[in-house]
Amino acid sequence: MLTLPEISGLLRDTARRNGLTQARLADTSGISARTLTHVLSGQEDFRVSTLMAVAHQLGLELVLVPKAAARAVAAGEALGPPVRSVVTEALDALHARQDARADDKGRP
Repeated sequence: MLTLPEISGLLRDTARRNGLTQARLADTSGISARTLTHVLSGQEDFRVSTLMAVAHQLGLELVLVPKAAARAVAAGEALGPPVRSVVTEALDALHARQDARADDKGRP
């Protein structure tokens, strides 16, 4: 589970990456600059609705997951090498043959 300072840090980093000033983020989130300062400081608790508004403006989504799934969610999409199915292998082989035929037809 993320701590309040970790959530605040994530919000700050995302705002910085998106090139948003605190004034602009507060304005588009519909909260006061003072409230945003408290949110981004990580020192004060804030309302869930405030977190939702700020996250929305940053292109983030709040998601509740079972604790057992939290590690997979935190790890992101790449949990290891992708598993290739038989269908994927067959399609790749088919496309390779089609590309080879197209190359042969295009030769002088």
